[in-house]
Amino acid sequence: MGERVIDAGGGAGAPDFTGGQLFERVFAEGMALVEQAAGYLDGPGRAESKKLSREAGLTYASWSMELTTRLMQAASWLVMQKAVRDGDMKPEEAMAPKYRMVREAPALDASAQVGNGLPARFLGLVEESEALYDRICRIDASIYGTASSTESPVNLQIERLKAAAETGAFDPLQVWRKLR
Repeated sequence: MGERVIDAGGGAGAPDFTGGQLFERVFAEGMALVEQAAGYLDGPGRAESKKLSREAGLTYASWSMELTTRLMQAASWLVMQKAVRDGDMKPEEAMAPKYRMVREAPALDASAQVGNGLPARFLGLVEESEALYDRICRIDASIYGTASSTESPVNLQIERLKAAAETGAFDPLQVWRKLR
């Protein structure tokens, strides 16, 4: 879990990461987990979900969608990194914000659902997928740097207001005086 990744200087570390054993291990583990989850959700999980109580069934349905989404995002990121390594994609392209792996929603807490009727195997897959997702987010941040504070729409507006105030185009005190 405590992987030391490469240079965090704007993508220069990507080729080092993808050329190493860490990438090969994360790639193999990630793709195996995607395959394992798909096999479970399409097979035994489908049968088990039909036997769940209404509440557990709703949680199962919601969480299985989130599980699938996160695993697909992780798999896409891994495949993109492989494309960079193989020369099919430029490292600069991989730095684009649309390819970043940043956790935007809280992780699903499988341990909080133990005893609530969800299948143990399902909860195990949820836990493994969250761990993989977090790991890839950490690797991404270490390769490309952490997400900038201006990515949030609110922070973007704050940055625009600061820039306007610095250039004199917007005077917050003048606005405040008019309100009094």
